[in-house]
Amino acid sequence: MSATETPGREAVDREITDHAMSRTLDMKLEIVVIPVSDVDRAKRFYVGLGWRLDADVVKDDGFRVVQVTPPGSSCSVIFGARLTSAAPGSAQGLHLIVSDVEAARALLIAHGVDVSDVFHDAAGIFHRAGHDNRIAGPDPQRRSYASFASFSDPDGNGWLFQEITTRLPGRIDTDVVTFQSSAELASALQRAAAAHGDHEARLGGKDPNWPDWYADYIMREQTGKPLPT
Repeated sequence: MSATETPGREAVDREITDHAMSRTLDMKLEIVVIPVSDVDRAKRFYVGLGWRLDADVVKDDGFRVVQVTPPGSSCSVIFGARLTSAAPGSAQGLHLIVSDVEAARALLIAHGVDVSDVFHDAAGIFHRAGHDNRIAGPDPQRRSYASFASFSDPDGNGWLFQEITTRLPGRIDTDVVTFQSSAELASALQRAAAAHGDHEARLGGKDPNWPDWYADYIMREQTGKPLPT
């Protein structure tokens, strides 16, 4: 190529792709912005759910930003004044992942929140927009990703609880497993106990190495690996 020639678009695209594939760059979702009409009302609602209040910053020009974080979440939620041009209540389909959708629903009801009944989707494990294809009750096989409950904040921003107990392969790329509460750990132990009962039935007797089996089961469940039998 001479000094006056420039690479074609195809060559440039190939170079960019090769460069991107040659390195790994974490991209972690940090903030979700939701539009509200009354900042103080929204703050009372979300803090009333037990979400951590991280910040409430007010500037002289009327700009205000409130940041809250759901329990156990690495991603926070912000709302405020002069923060977004989106219409209040237009944020929909915001998913909160829980290990027990019925327990999560009961917790919000105890906080005075109007929560839908638990439901599953007629067509598969992921829920579609609105109320289309909702079937009452949790997923009959209690599959991970398949049971939901919905609620809204005072402006109508829509949230969904989604029950996940076993991650899809590749969703978590670490062998470090953590639990955000004793209730979450207890739920994992209950699932391991039920599976271990089936394991002992296949063995035809007691398994003296049950602590190792429980630990392996919980680790595999949380990291999306094949479960032990």
